[in-house]
Amino acid sequence: MRLKVSRSKNSASFYVTKTVYIDKKEKTITVEKLGTAASLREKLGGQDPYEWAKEYVAELNRKEQEDSRQVLIKRQQSKRIPKDTQQSFNGGYLFLQDIYHQLGLHKISKEISSKYKFTYDLDSVLSRLLYGRILFPSSKLSTFELSKNLLESSPLELQHVYKGLEVIARESDFIQSSVYRNSLEISKRNDKVLYYDCTNYFFEIEQESGLRQYGPSKEHRPNPIVEMGLFMDGDGIPLAFSIHSGNTNEQQTLLPLEKQIMNDFSLSKFVVCTDAGLSSMANRKFNNQQDRAFITTQSLKKLKSHLKEWALSPDGWLLGSSPEPFNLESILQSEELTERYWNATFYKERWINENSLEQRLIVTFSLKYQNYQRTLRNRQVDRALTLIEKAPSTLKKHRQNDYKRFVEQTSITDDGEIADREMYELDVQRILQEQTYDGFYGVCTNLEDEVEEIIRINHRRWEIEENFRLLKTDFRARPVYLSRDDRIKAHFTTCFLALVLYRYLEKQLKEQFTSSQIITQLREMNFYHVPAEGYVPTYTRTDFTDALHKSFGFNTDYEIVSTKNMQKIFKQTKMSKKVRKK
Repeated sequence: MRLKVSRSKNSASFYVTKTVYIDKKEKTITVEKLGTAASLREKLGGQDPYEWAKEYVAELNRKEQEDSRQVLIKRQQSKRIPKDTQQSFNGGYLFLQDIYHQLGLHKISKEISSKYKFTYDLDSVLSRLLYGRILFPSSKLSTFELSKNLLESSPLELQHVYKGLEVIARESDFIQSSVYRNSLEISKRNDKVLYYDCTNYFFEIEQESGLRQYGPSKEHRPNPIVEMGLFMDGDGIPLAFSIHSGNTNEQQTLLPLEKQIMNDFSLSKFVVCTDAGLSSMANRKFNNQQDRAFITTQSLKKLKSHLKEWALSPDGWLLGSSPEPFNLESILQSEELTERYWNATFYKERWINENSLEQRLIVTFSLKYQNYQRTLRNRQVDRALTLIEKAPSTLKKHRQNDYKRFVEQTSITDDGEIADREMYELDVQRILQEQTYDGFYGVCTNLEDEVEEIIRINHRRWEIEENFRLLKTDFRARPVYLSRDDRIKAHFTTCFLALVLYRYLEKQLKEQFTSSQIITQLREMNFYHVPAEGYVPTYTRTDFTDALHKSFGFNTDYEIVSTKNMQKIFKQTKMSKKVRKK
């Protein structure tokens, strides 16, 4: 800042000015009007106004260096705001940008760009698609428009977004393997246990084409779908994904992606954990070779009769290190024992041979889980009774776990003749049959580890379901409005990468906050731009923002963040951890 003295014939006026850059053009602005020489001399009791003004400007410069200068923002009630001038910007993306660069996605983009010799910035395309998917999930056109709300501008054009999608799809496997290798520099990956699951996404169309095919929809929608297979590591961070046409048997999706991980990620020794729907015999046998292993849910209903009888028998149950076996009937018949073992998990195990595959069958029983299942079923039975009493004619085809499965429909009399009208009643036999399995849970594995460890590993399968929930709900990955197969694959590549960014952000915050808290508050971290001065945070400071700033090592929650300091933050979020430590 400098002192400016404007002299006229009869007086002199003192101003504090500074040179700033607005829209990349140099401009001198007035920071503060100090007054005329006469008014200052009177105010200062005869002190030389020129000497005082010089000292005052020097003090302002000192405070600005220390980031302690008071900034005066002048606004006029009679002056309209400039037309087509944006004044509010989002800064929540800065924390995602930090992780984006830690994972080296900017370098991956540049490597791909040099391969194809692009004239546009693929890094800008990819980063904006990822930030947008987390902060303001929408169509590619809307994402392009909303990316203009970020604090840092980008020379991005809409045509670049669509061109970038084609290349992202083509290089999807390379991007996934590169992100995995780069992630090892951030922290050690828990890749000795891999979780796999499959889900599908619907399209708002009726005509099948390419990847978009009719198949068994997870959401029971009458639309074409695509299937997504996802591998997650033992810490809940996505590892790799694949896309298949909607009519592909999901059991056939595991091996191709697993082989790709083995080849591209150089992984060979790991345990694959899946649910029952993906535990085909072929998949189990594949992971019974070399240094691989499997843990998979086993449906007790589908066991052979002698194994089912053994699994449901009340005798021979173990608990922890207790050498004596327990009898479940004795526990269930005693209120004292039921209360004592309410949170316990009993188990029994044996080795079985199915289709020339030796595997270990582990069955667990929990009183708490039994109570949960029965409470849930009782509610469904109540709904079934209400349906029978009030609107039985609305009974139509139902899903496997729908409460309508408990309504039995009869169209013939006891004599075998066609009845005048259909009769509806509660299917008591089915209710009793389902109750037989309450509290029981089966797992098959080829591992010889302690039962408690196998149960612990299998229990974490819920996290991959949580990843799918994030994609479908928070990131709004469905419905998909793209039609070309390459753009569909690119869409899910960006959804996958956004999920990776989000999970690392969550880990860095030590999982203190819910996904709703994280995404909502990042979205609300807006700033009002004061030209030549800096950025005024307009968001509410909370425990979340405090934790965010502490974790990432920079602050945006001062009353005003100077332009110089915001530039430092931009630079810091684009540094690797190694460079930052230096």
